[in-house]
Amino acid sequence: MRMGSAYLYLSLAHLGGYQEAAATGTYGIMASEREDFSLSGPLHLAIVDWTNAHHRRSVAASLVQGVYILERDRQLKRQGPQALASPWWEFFHFQLLRHLVDDVDSSIFAAIYEFRPPKSHYHRSVDESPRYVIAFRGTITKPESVSRDLELDLHILRNGLHETSRFEIAIQAVRNVVATVGESNVWLAGHSLGAAMALQAGKTMAKTGIFLQAFLFNSPFFSAPIERIKDERVKHGLRIASSVITAGLAFATKKSYQNSRSVDPFAALSAWIPFLFVNPGDHLCSEYIGYLEHRKKMDDFGIGAIERLATRNSLGGLLMGAMGRDSEPLHLIPSANLIVNVTPCQDFQGSSWNSPVVETRFGHKIQALQLQIVWCNFGNH
Repeated sequence: MRMGSAYLYLSLAHLGGYQEAAATGTYGIMASEREDFSLSGPLHLAIVDWTNAHHRRSVAASLVQGVYILERDRQLKRQGPQALASPWWEFFHFQLLRHLVDDVDSSIFAAIYEFRPPKSHYHRSVDESPRYVIAFRGTITKPESVSRDLELDLHILRNGLHETSRFEIAIQAVRNVVATVGESNVWLAGHSLGAAMALQAGKTMAKTGIFLQAFLFNSPFFSAPIERIKDERVKHGLRIASSVITAGLAFATKKSYQNSRSVDPFAALSAWIPFLFVNPGDHLCSEYIGYLEHRKKMDDFGIGAIERLATRNSLGGLLMGAMGRDSEPLHLIPSANLIVNVTPCQDFQGSSWNSPVVETRFGHKIQALQLQIVWCNFGNH
């Protein structure tokens, strides 16, 4: 959802703008190098070990990249051998089952892939592979799609993504696939705006007791940019103050659900633990770091109960509720596997998630810090 056409690069949450004149295709059509799988794809994954977390996230990111390029193929009228999208899934033995089209601008915003490996690739780890992956692209700031994509970005800001027609198309597709093959065979994946779509779909399904594995790259978190503050004491102090204010407003407006409902909808999501990939250099998603890590710090100070109440609310959501519009901010989640790129690329062209320490073809050393945050026993505090 980044200005300048957000793209994934290799197995990464991409931060740079789309650049047109980077390479010339076989038939003379200009295309970015990052669209060409032979130049930018994770070619080292000729055989995927599905028990390897780094391999899984690399494949998931590549499938999301495939959706971006599907839409760019459509916009540039690249067809047949000129089209660039298919290697991004065929290399991993996926087939494009269908793509999802927005009913407003007719853009391709998602794809449903089916995993069909050849017999020669059957091995023990294939049992850990998905049967279907539903992948969502983020914002593309090109004339054919930018208006609709930015409109949806604003819906995220207003906590209204779930009310849009694009999401209705997405969640119906997710439900249909799950009904056909079962939840254990389906993955969700997305980047930026697409990560928000996948997150909304995952939360919707989790509330019905269906927990889908999800790979969310740079999912947006709209908040004051506290994570960008360098002074740790100032940053932590601001987070404590924010938690106290949010918890106080939530208590004052009786936004606790403990007495009004038998089932807490927030705690009901706790068994769903998506993989959340965050680059601290991207201010649109970096607040997830403090949002999740701050819980443990508050527990260490003995005021975890305040943070548990603050965590499930946002100041914006509380204010909207006070004005008569009850809304659930998309970014509020009780549990997550948080994977943080702690050494961003100097040119901010992307963040690789291939392994804990990876040297990309540009020579950047990338480290990933993983932290699992699980919501526990909320009702007892």
